[in-house]
Amino acid sequence: MKYDCIVVGSGCAGLTTALNLARSGRKTLVLESDTFGGQIAFAPKVENFPTIQEISGADFSEKLCDQVLAHGAEIDLGKVQKVIKRGEKDFVVVSDYGQYECRSVVLATGAKHRHLGFEKERRFEGKGVGFCAVCDGAFYAGKSVCVLGDGNSALQYALYLANICPKVTIVTLFDRFFGDNQLVKRILDADNIDWLKNKNTVDFLGEDKFEGLVFADGSDLKCSAVFIAIGQIPDNKAFEDLIELDKNGYVVAQDNCKTAVLGVYAAGDCRTKQLRQLTTAAADGATCAFNVNQYLG
Repeated sequence: MKYDCIVVGSGCAGLTTALNLARSGRKTLVLESDTFGGQIAFAPKVENFPTIQEISGADFSEKLCDQVLAHGAEIDLGKVQKVIKRGEKDFVVVSDYGQYECRSVVLATGAKHRHLGFEKERRFEGKGVGFCAVCDGAFYAGKSVCVLGDGNSALQYALYLANICPKVTIVTLFDRFFGDNQLVKRILDADNIDWLKNKNTVDFLGEDKFEGLVFADGSDLKCSAVFIAIGQIPDNKAFEDLIELDKNGYVVAQDNCKTAVLGVYAAGDCRTKQLRQLTTAAADGATCAFNVNQYLG
């Protein structure tokens, strides 16, 4: 079976691409290695998407997946190992479950959580160190926890945890937040959220279990768990022999989502761009679908 397009990744960008292609009558397959819906599936709330006052990331992702399937696109599990170009409009996508032939490829691999990089972070992961408050926050209900980070994800995590934990400390490297003003105001107004500024976390307390944070200035902070939200990094190494990546690992593609390889496109957080939000991911998906349709003829 040969697909008109294979979309690698099922975040908002990938699913919007698939939705528009399926509505155009194109035979489309979405391959996802981890979580259907991408990173937004773990967001406590989505409040900045037009026409939607408020929705959980999980519900948003589920609705989008259902919509894509309803229009005839296929969604399947499989981590893509490589993409091979065999002709002008002939690609082979190799996953850990098999090989698929297609006429075009859209890379919508998103990004994964950035880690601090020291040994105890790996040792305590899942045992007091987490990267998704929505997934693991309930394990620490009734306990004091910390959030590392200064952007929207960190702010949302802190607000979510404040509903189930008596005390939440948000720790930032600088003396300001880099999130939406509305979220910042809610953080500052919350009675059980403390803000620790200008702190560089260099290690964790504890030997057999996580017990808190150690800072570069010699001080420390005891807590039952920490949720790390210090940004994301792209996951494009599997495609470095096919398309150009910038120095940070993002796919080099312009606002039209075209790469330098004819028939290969990049959408969403995985590509070079200034703004990475849900709305820009959806815009990339629509742009990708339009250009793929033009390419396929």
